[in-house]
Amino acid sequence: MDKTNYIRKHKEDRPVIAMCYDFDKTLSPDDMQAQGYIQSVGYDVDEFWAETNVLSKENGMDQNLAYMLKMKEEAAGNVVFTRKKLEEYGAHVGLFPGVESWFERIRKYGEEKGAIVEHYIISSGLKEMIDGTAIAKSGAFEKIYASSFYYDSHNVAVWPAQVVNYTDKTQYLFRIEKGVLDVNDPGVNDYFDPEDIRVPLHNMLYFGDSDTDIPCMKLVNSYGGYSIGVYDPDTSDKTKVYKMMSDGRIRYYVPADYSEGTELDGLVKLIIDRTVANEALESYYYRYRNENAEAAEAARK
Repeated sequence: MDKTNYIRKHKEDRPVIAMCYDFDKTLSPDDMQAQGYIQSVGYDVDEFWAETNVLSKENGMDQNLAYMLKMKEEAAGNVVFTRKKLEEYGAHVGLFPGVESWFERIRKYGEEKGAIVEHYIISSGLKEMIDGTAIAKSGAFEKIYASSFYYDSHNVAVWPAQVVNYTDKTQYLFRIEKGVLDVNDPGVNDYFDPEDIRVPLHNMLYFGDSDTDIPCMKLVNSYGGYSIGVYDPDTSDKTKVYKMMSDGRIRYYVPADYSEGTELDGLVKLIIDRTVANEALESYYYRYRNENAEAAEAARK
């Protein structure tokens, strides 16, 4: 039996709002691997992904495991496949407008409104590359959930440590909900009374761009949270967000411009305002319910 004493977060004295982001094409305009790594091992980007897809299909392999294996294999003779090297590639990953200032700005807005705003990454991309970005190094994220490697004593990647696929992403929403953030903490399966839940799903926002985000979007939507589809503001291609909207997967769609004063900025601030008001109403409900229960108990005595 696991006797590890995991660090857990608990109910706060203020409402907590969790903002959960996919990474590729949500915070960054392209797949992180396609912004330097694939080119460094002598591949055309489309060719690399095509071969990865074939590897996955022919071997009944998870697509994320397939790309991780492909990255490791193609590194031989080209790149020393270490954590440090992957973080260096991550440092060169581009971001959508306004992303670098977004997290602290929105956190401060929430604080002004009486809420705690926390930012989380839930991505099928590589954690090591995300760790190398300026936003991760600045401490923007409460937790980064992403695929990652196990490293040997020389810090060379030898085996997948974590794989985050599109259906697996939903478990991390439940971890955030209960404050059970460690990926190995079995407490995620424990029962919590509604009033003890740290971040109710209706206090969550999920930002994504494509089909791989649908399970999380559907889960957040079904509990009264907010799923937001984003699209590249340079191409203005809304094909994916139109489909997600028509399928009932998202509640809103906006250009992926995180700058102050943009449509996305205004939408998120409205959601924060509404969430704070809803939480105030919920606190009244629980107070009255508890008073009624106490009165009923006293009457029985």
